Amino acid sequence: MKIDSHHHFWKYDPVTYSWMNEKMGVLKKDYQPEDLKAEINSSNIDGVISVQADQSMRETDDLLKHANEHSFIQGVVGWFPLAEPELEGLLERYASNPWLKGVRHVVQDEPDDRFILGDAFNAGIRRLKPHNLVYDILIYERQLGASIEFVDRHPGQVFVLDHVAKPRIGDQVIEPWKTQMFDMAKRENVYCKLSGMATEADWQSWTKEDLWPYIEIALEAFGPARMMLGSDWPVARLAVEYGDWISLCRESISSLSETERALVEGEVAIRAYDL
Repeated sequence: MKIDSHHHFWKYDPVTYSWMNEKMGVLKKDYQPEDLKAEINSSNIDGVISVQADQSMRETDDLLKHANEHSFIQGVVGWFPLAEPELEGLLERYASNPWLKGVRHVVQDEPDDRFILGDAFNAGIRRLKPHNLVYDILIYERQLGASIEFVDRHPGQVFVLDHVAKPRIGDQVIEPWKTQMFDMAKRENVYCKLSGMATEADWQSWTKEDLWPYIEIALEAFGPARMMLGSDWPVARLAVEYGDWISLCRESISSLSETERALVEGEVAIRAYDL
């Protein structure tokens, strides 16, 4: 089974999705399951994992409802108030939902680059493993150092690093991202998504040659046994359309063996998220 491990749905309103600025007009509309189904059909993708884009339980509920109603949605990475006292009660209530596979917080937008090391936040992370929930790490490159410390606090927790930790592709800066990616990859409980990269380059003028060094480094660091393909649709539409991104990813792994390509295109996501 071929899996797109990372996409979003939303019903657009300017208050909920205030992070969409004036340059993001293509995102300012509804994106729903029927829109994505057409894209995955044309790209030979069998199933998807829906990931939160708004930090609310309302959106988590919406994503779980979509998953219940559409068989191609294999799982949901939702948002929960990880640093709040009500977390445990919410987890108890939601953990029985078969579609809930993971949790994510938008750490990249936190003003403190060491937010991920906060005591209350880490107490919340410790509550995920008993419920068999993955934690998706959404950060910028500058937050990688703190995130490595964070992962070391939770050796039994499964983590997935979103968008290869958002390196500075637009500036063609490799270090310290490269060194830190190899360091993070030493933690065998961490997986990595091959996703969200074109939007870290120049949206209008990027080329695949701009992305190639970063893709190669991520693949070398984590290996195909811990890498998974993701579209980041529709956010990726700021820089690349769905089919073009999937094709680029497949080209980037074309030199791997058939077995290794199958890992990146679906088997790793199935294993990491227990689909």
